[in-house]
Amino acid sequence: MILLSRAEETVLLAILGLGDDAYGVSILEYIQEKTGFEWSLAQTYDPLKKLVKKGYVTKTKGDPTPERGGRAKSHYRLTTQGRQALVEIRRVQDCLWTAVPKGALAR
Repeated sequence: MILLSRAEETVLLAILGLGDDAYGVSILEYIQEKTGFEWSLAQTYDPLKKLVKKGYVTKTKGDPTPERGGRAKSHYRLTTQGRQALVEIRRVQDCLWTAVPKGALAR
């Protein structure tokens, strides 16, 4: 399995956290709220496109809405492979962090 980039991991975690309400702007807002960092739409949509292409996320069109000028939102949902990718990146990070000597960051 190829490891996720940090941006891909962040977007997948946002989709997981949002559940059925995961669409572009809600993902962006979730990431900003949870991390305290500003993200652009490009920082959200670029990883989303890659995750869909990799099969980690599915994209479906919702119904058109009046507040969007009749345009439909694209909703995103994790696939089984996406969930497995999150489990794997967490496993790798845990292994790396446990291998850091105690006090190494205090230097």
